[in-house]
Amino acid sequence: MNRIERQTRMLGLLMNYGFTYGQADELRRIEQTLHTWAEHECNGVIQRDEDTGIPYWHSPSSGDRLGATSDREGGALRRAANIVASRNGVRRPDLAAGELMPLNIFHQGDPRGCSLYLYRDCDLDGMDVDCCYDSRGTHCCGR
Repeated sequence: MNRIERQTRMLGLLMNYGFTYGQADELRRIEQTLHTWAEHECNGVIQRDEDTGIPYWHSPSSGDRLGATSDREGGALRRAANIVASRNGVRRPDLAAGELMPLNIFHQGDPRGCSLYLYRDCDLDGMDVDCCYDSRGTHCCGR
């Protein structure tokens, strides 16, 4: 399966969960932003100030702080939360009661996998989301 087929499958799955095409594509782009951010953090190019939490560019070769940067991670997570909250608040008369179960967001900061997952509480079977996000949630990356 190539990248386009994986993205199409993922967008279709998100639309089956009650998202519009635009919302599903925005979640995909948010995941890409979070993934790039995680790569930069892992490589030491972006770090957070220990006192303020404000992110800044960092030179791994010289160790110098190069300057502040916008917190794209925080902004992406807020946008994702707003999209999921608007979806969770939708009433769908074409679905029986309970079919549109509320979704939650899980952000995974390891750049080796998908960075944004959606899950329902019933998907966890009482387990902590950190234990099973890769096998129980729906990822928002089309890689």
